[in-house]
Parts: sequence; C-alpha cells; structure tokens
Amino acid sequence: MSKYLLNKFLFTVDRDPELVEAYREDPRGTVAMWEEQYANRILNCISGESSTWLTFDDTEREALATHDYVKLFELGAHPFLTLTLFIGMFERDHPPMGFQTEYARRLSHVTMPYPDIAT
Repeated sequence: MSKYLLNKFLFTVDRDPELVEAYREDPRGTVAMWEEQYANRILNCISGESSTWLTFDDTEREALATHDYVKLFELGAHPFLTLTLFIGMFERDHPPMGFQTEYARRLSHVTMPYPDIAT
C-alpha cells in the first residue's frame, strides 16, 4: 500500500478539470489510465523523469474505482485531498453544502485518533 500514491492521484486529478470529469464519468478507466501514465512521473520535475515501481494494490485501486472516499480515508488518504476532489465531482448533484454534509455523515464513525495520513 502506498499512501503517497493515493495522495498523488487525488492531488493531480483534482488539479486538472479534464481528469476530474473523466474520473467522475469513468472512474475505473481513469484510475487505470492514470496509473499507467502518471503514477511513476516525479512531481515537479522536468518531463521524462520517472520512477518505475509505483503501483496501486487491489484494495486501493478498487476504492478509487468506486469513489469510496470512506475506504480511501481508512487507507490513509489525506482527508483534505479526498474532500476537495469529491466536492469538485459531486457537489453539483447536491444542494448547497449537501455533499460536505454527506461526506461528514459517512465518516462520522471514525473517531480519534484518525488513521495515520503521513506519507
């Protein structure tokens, strides 16, 4: 499991409106494409720089592919990254503050200490 890779996915997708829409419409396809094309790119480096070893495990891949932000949080994905991305994807389907309320409701079972979000 790689909390770094989960957070990198959330961070990079959230910052690209086309990826946000692709992830909303075809999450499984977007996760597969992102893992193939983006997972091993080194953030903030010149193009062409990459690593070769980063990959999602099956649990991470399934949580991303099903938009399961509760599971992502439990896996250690940063809550601010999950919240901002999923607001961008689903806020339009809810009344004002409706998605944020739903997010809080679905995570209400989590008590402190929260899962470790350090990468």
